[in-house]
Amino acid sequence: MTTTAMPGMGSITGNVLFYSKPEPLTPELHGKLGVRRMDGPFGFARKGHIIPLAVTEFGLAAVTGPIIFVGDDKTPLLVMGLQADQNMFVTNDGVFEPGVYVPAYVRRYPFVFANDKNAGQMILCIDRDAEFIEEGGDLAFFDANGEPTDYTKSCIEFCNNYEVERQRTLGFIQLLKDLDLFEVKTANFTPFNADGTPGEPQKIADYFGVSEAKLNALPQDKLVELRDNGALQQIYAHLISLVGWDRLIALAMARQAQQAPVAANA
Repeated sequence: MTTTAMPGMGSITGNVLFYSKPEPLTPELHGKLGVRRMDGPFGFARKGHIIPLAVTEFGLAAVTGPIIFVGDDKTPLLVMGLQADQNMFVTNDGVFEPGVYVPAYVRRYPFVFANDKNAGQMILCIDRDAEFIEEGGDLAFFDANGEPTDYTKSCIEFCNNYEVERQRTLGFIQLLKDLDLFEVKTANFTPFNADGTPGEPQKIADYFGVSEAKLNALPQDKLVELRDNGALQQIYAHLISLVGWDRLIALAMARQAQQAPVAANA
C-alpha cells in the first residue's frame, strides 16, 4: 500500500504489531504470573491506527471506520486513525470510546498463537512486555499444580476461534482474487480555502478495495453463489464502511481545531 501524508494528519502505513516480547506460555516460566485487572486495559492499542480484521467482523466494524485491504495478500484492516501509531478511538485512559467496535485482534492480547514449523503445531504465547502481566496477578495463568486455569483455558479457546476465523478470512480473500474483484482505491480529502471555496484535493492513501463495477458485472450465478455463501454480505459491509473516511477526517479536523492555540484578546 502506498501512502501520502495529509498535512498535519500524517499518513496510513505499516502493520499493527503489539507484541514486543512474545514468549511461549509455560508453567516453568510463567507459573507465578497472571493478568492484573485494569480499568483501562487497551493502552497498548493507542498505536494501532490500522488493525487486522476477520471477515466475520466486517459488519460490526463497518460502523467504526473504513475496512481496507493492503499488500499482495490483501490483508483486511480496520482504519482507526489517519496518523501512524495514533488510534483516534482509544483514550489516554486506555479505553475505547463508547460505540466503537473493538477488533478481536485487540481483544486476544496479550495472547497469540505462534507457528512452530519444527513441531508442526501452534504454540500459545504471551507478550511478556504487556503492562498488565505481573507476578500474583488477579487472573493467574496456572494453578498450584501447574495446570492452566479456567482463565487461560478460555483464552486458549478464544485464540483457537480466532485462528479458525483467520483461515476463513484467507478463503474469503482468495475468492475475491479468483473473481478479480479487487481494484486500487484512493482516499481523498478536499480542504476549503479561506473564502469557503473547495481547495485542491489531497490524497490520504491508496489501498485495495472491491470494485463495484466488477461486482455488478459478475454473472448471475456467481452473484447467487456469493449471496448463498455469505460473502456478498461481507463485501457490502466493506463497501459501506468506506464512507468512514469522511468520519475520520471530520474527527481529525475537529480535534485539531480544539487543540489550536487561541490568540489572546488585545
